[in-house]
Amino acid sequence: MTRARRRPTIHDVARASGVSRGTVSRALNGDPYVSTAARAAVQRAVVETGYVVNRNARSLVTQRTGTVVMVLCEPQEKLFEDPSFNLLMRVATRRLATKDVALVMMVAGDDGDRERVVRYLRGGHADGVLLLSTHAGDPLVGALESLALPAVACGAVLGREGVIPYAAADDREGARQMTRYLVEQGRRKIATITGPLDTPGGLNRLEGFCDVLGRKATKKLIAQGDYTRHGGYAAMLELLKRAPDLDGVFVGSDLMAAGALAALREQGRRVPEDVAVGGFDDSAVAASTHPLLTTVRQPLERVAQETVRMLLELIDGGERPESVVLPTELVIRESA
Repeated sequence: MTRARRRPTIHDVARASGVSRGTVSRALNGDPYVSTAARAAVQRAVVETGYVVNRNARSLVTQRTGTVVMVLCEPQEKLFEDPSFNLLMRVATRRLATKDVALVMMVAGDDGDRERVVRYLRGGHADGVLLLSTHAGDPLVGALESLALPAVACGAVLGREGVIPYAAADDREGARQMTRYLVEQGRRKIATITGPLDTPGGLNRLEGFCDVLGRKATKKLIAQGDYTRHGGYAAMLELLKRAPDLDGVFVGSDLMAAGALAALREQGRRVPEDVAVGGFDDSAVAASTHPLLTTVRQPLERVAQETVRMLLELIDGGERPESVVLPTELVIRESA
């Protein structure tokens, strides 16, 4: 019978690198006082020997799990429907991996989900939390504060902006960009489909729309959606009933805009000849609609990178970082 191959140890790495076991340990734990030459030798030896860090042993020393939890504060189906969440998760996973930190994805769309998330975090299974799509008054936020666990949000947490640091696109200015563009195209009766108004994107994009139109932004021309395709479809039908002569619509997400386009086709409205349509996100959805969607690009990759950077700083014991708001860009295609 073939004997199982012995698993490489830290002693093997020390022998292969020509430095002491203590130096190997310090290098693997990121000690800044290890020389560049010694660190390079250790890295080569790790590759040559096939050594893998024992996370359980390391956690006894560092008191860290090497894990971050990303919590989506939405029903589970939105994770798979909205491409923005997939992008944020993919970028965060890649960025954390460079620091040898694993990402665990959890959904907190209802009370039962939130309780499970809190139990998991209270059990000491994570070093920090990345929040996605939080809603104002979400009880999960209060529970996190009581745990005193480092937390950073993708997008501001309404009402807790001064407590939980965040990275976000400039939603309000992005909405202004799109609304101004629709006005410049000669559209006289412009409506909007908002996201949920207890989220920063929903609220700030509506405010940007109103900044440009002023008194013309009447309640009749504002319909609330839910960031889903069906929500955009239903809201567009509602707007057409209220204002059948509307000739432009700013939709608060690309996914809702896809639903709005379907409703307009169903009602025999041509886009952009009869009704100009603008979205928000510049997600993969925008490049697959018919016609192709004019939209506002938000830099989601940079948002994810910045949130990971801030969270790692907090985990390392740094001061609360300044929140980051990133510029948006108007992307003109065929729908407006």
